[in-house]
Amino acid sequence: MLFCDLVDSTALARQLDPEDYREVVRAYQATCADVIQRFEGYIAQYLGDGLLVYFGYPQAHEDDAQRAVRAGLEMLAALASLQSRLAADQGIRLAVRLGIHTGLVVVGAVGAGGRQEALALGDTPNVAARLQGLAAPDTVVVSDATWRLVQGYFAGHDLGPQTLKGVETLVQVYRVLGTSGAQSRLDVVSPRGLTPLVGREAEVTLLRERWAQARDGLGQVVLLSGEAGIGKSRLVQVLHEHIAAEPHTRLEWRCSPYAQQSPLHPVIAHLHRLLRWRLDTTPAEKLHTLEETLAASGLALPEALPLLASLLSLPLPEHYPPLTLTPQQQRQKTLDALLAWLLIEATRQPVLLIVEDLHWIDPSTLEFLTLFLDQGPAARMLTLLTCRPEFQAP
Repeated sequence: MLFCDLVDSTALARQLDPEDYREVVRAYQATCADVIQRFEGYIAQYLGDGLLVYFGYPQAHEDDAQRAVRAGLEMLAALASLQSRLAADQGIRLAVRLGIHTGLVVVGAVGAGGRQEALALGDTPNVAARLQGLAAPDTVVVSDATWRLVQGYFAGHDLGPQTLKGVETLVQVYRVLGTSGAQSRLDVVSPRGLTPLVGREAEVTLLRERWAQARDGLGQVVLLSGEAGIGKSRLVQVLHEHIAAEPHTRLEWRCSPYAQQSPLHPVIAHLHRLLRWRLDTTPAEKLHTLEETLAASGLALPEALPLLASLLSLPLPEHYPPLTLTPQQQRQKTLDALLAWLLIEATRQPVLLIVEDLHWIDPSTLEFLTLFLDQGPAARMLTLLTCRPEFQAP
């Protein structure tokens, strides 16, 4: 359950004409609704200037707690531009508070006659609402029940046990500060240690043999398919540990259920990690890092930099000619530049390219991957792909 509410909405309503206030509330709710829809949450109720959102009903996912927390953080980020605009145009400060709790409910039709709603009944919505009341403006707080499900994927601050109105026992509360950078369950559990791998000798041997062939110049592709949780990522990690002491380049693209409509999202996320950009890195500093990295790779800067700067949403300096391509031409040339970069890297030393969770891949990344597999069989590269059985490989 995610509960979101405007801060000091009564004072805000007094400051504005009723029609202006209505437009502000509409803009805030529409901004939040776009984010919620992207994470496949369900807005159960618009409570005046508040939102009650379910994750896990009517559609359940394996990571609904994560989706709720990510949605909360994204809502704050998405509202930032609206807040700046309202501050500049009308001199008002718009802020929200978000509370998230996980628990058991019963969902059923509530109401009479023609005014029935499918509502979740139980203590969970009440606790989420009380948690929202504890949050500082523009922050997300979660209960211990939710934190246990998302711990490791997010950075947080322990606010200690809190007394919530109407709740008999103290509730441990955490403020979510942001994502931790963990990419998978293995990233979360590795610091605590992993159990021994049992019964996968044949698969591990095959991966090691394919790596040896790729290292010797005979490019290899392995598609590792299996049900969720069966150990695909663990096999990838075992191979990585096996070759850790060898000279090689590891590239990792991870497809996300939250970014299936974001073109080249796994590639862009990898580039962000490669270039080591921080939240406080300025666009000029980002561009300089990109320029240095491309120059070191041997790519022709006048051609490659404008394409990749555009891909990474960076403003182009004046000394570079602007792109005068059609969208389709720019897309194709960008894919060609990324492919050239990959193949150049493979001439320097062997490359392990890992693409995880193909069942969530976006169409642009799939097109690029197909282009690469068509043109790169002679490269010193092992391309290791993981997917669930429902993925239909081209």
